[in-house]
Amino acid sequence: MAGYDYGQAGAYFITVCVQGRKCLFGEIVDGEMRLNDQGKIIQEEWLRTGIVRPNVELDVFIIMPNHLHGIINLLNVGATRRVAPTAMRRPRGPMAGSLGAILGQFKSITTKRIKKHGYNYSSQIWQRNYYEHVIRNEDELEKIREYIVYNPSKWATDPENPETAQSRRDHRDEMEIILRS
Repeated sequence: MAGYDYGQAGAYFITVCVQGRKCLFGEIVDGEMRLNDQGKIIQEEWLRTGIVRPNVELDVFIIMPNHLHGIINLLNVGATRRVAPTAMRRPRGPMAGSLGAILGQFKSITTKRIKKHGYNYSSQIWQRNYYEHVIRNEDELEKIREYIVYNPSKWATDPENPETAQSRRDHRDEMEIILRS
């Protein structure tokens, strides 16, 4: 579960999933992801994230039928205005510019755009929260990049694939498998 980010700069591997693992963004054909119109909206907005936010640098990413994997770097964050709470009440929502705020804005704008284009869903599009892993060194970075790039070719055994017969692994379990390989 993601918590508050008070301005730590660094590289993160993130996974954002569709509510109920519904395959909304396209399909895997011959080991390659083929985006539909909704998937193209997701791609456009993910790429915009790195353009409209000066503190964000995007690395490799993949949009899968029902989730997104990516590496996002938070740059030049430096000292924050709010290092420790000065009042007894907690801040409402994530701090501006934090990973949580960036992903929340991404989910919000993609949901609005998808619904604006006539794709009306009775429930929400995105699952609440997201998975994040702080990338600690070059070795981890390279393993995670490789995992992202080859993710479509492994769709048949992907724990996010609703047609997979295997039991669903936790994202932390998946990360351990990636980093051990």
